[in-house]
Amino acid sequence: MNAHTTPTTVPATVSAPRLAHSLSRILATATRVLRQLRHDPRSIALMLLVPCLMLFLLRYVFDGSPQTFDAIGASLLGIFPLITMFLITSIATLRERTSGTLERLLAMPLGKADLIAGYALAFGLLAVVQSALATGLAVWFLGLDVVGSAWLLLLVALLDALLGTALGLFVSAFAASEFQAVQFMPAVIFPQLLLCGLFTARDNMQPVLEGISNVLPMSYAVDGMNEVLRHTDVTADFLRDVLVVSACALLVLSLGAATLRRRTA
Repeated sequence: MNAHTTPTTVPATVSAPRLAHSLSRILATATRVLRQLRHDPRSIALMLLVPCLMLFLLRYVFDGSPQTFDAIGASLLGIFPLITMFLITSIATLRERTSGTLERLLAMPLGKADLIAGYALAFGLLAVVQSALATGLAVWFLGLDVVGSAWLLLLVALLDALLGTALGLFVSAFAASEFQAVQFMPAVIFPQLLLCGLFTARDNMQPVLEGISNVLPMSYAVDGMNEVLRHTDVTADFLRDVLVVSACALLVLSLGAATLRRRTA
């Protein structure tokens, strides 16, 4: 009996310490990244203030037509955090590579998944602050007319910022310089911006472009914002949009961990 029961208890006792070690490594990585960002006020200002500034300018660009701001403001509330987090995350992560920090970390007994999760946690915390500031400004100061809950708007904005973080972590693996990291923006972000339904309804597009749009995560980010804008209750389409954006962020983070590698032998 003992020979049969012992193997069932060992994995449980082994997995708990491993999980604790993994969490401690993730938290240590996140703390280090946040400590470094604290000494880079320009990057923090770009992350936290630029989306707010863009929404502020947009509101008064359409000062004579507030309904236009209501029509596109919610969409841009999701797009601006995604773009800024993409830029900051890709550049900041690339600095870690070029400075040799990632080389030293990868030489340690630190799992790739733990490392990526630590970076995602650090930038994700900043994304929470960024999304809260932008949503609060749009709804309570700029008067964005939202039929649904402002908390749901904040949720989608946060998921969009996390998606931008994941994309930034992923593309940083393929850039050799900060300039190249910025060059990925036209390739990764601009096509999604054109096809997400911001400028015209996606079902009005040429069928091939509509099909491409239907598999791009930014399209669901915009759709989720519009669902909150137009409906008082949580709809099935809203749940679909949230799940798609979340799944895409997790998928891209997984790909980022898979492509993480040392640059030297």
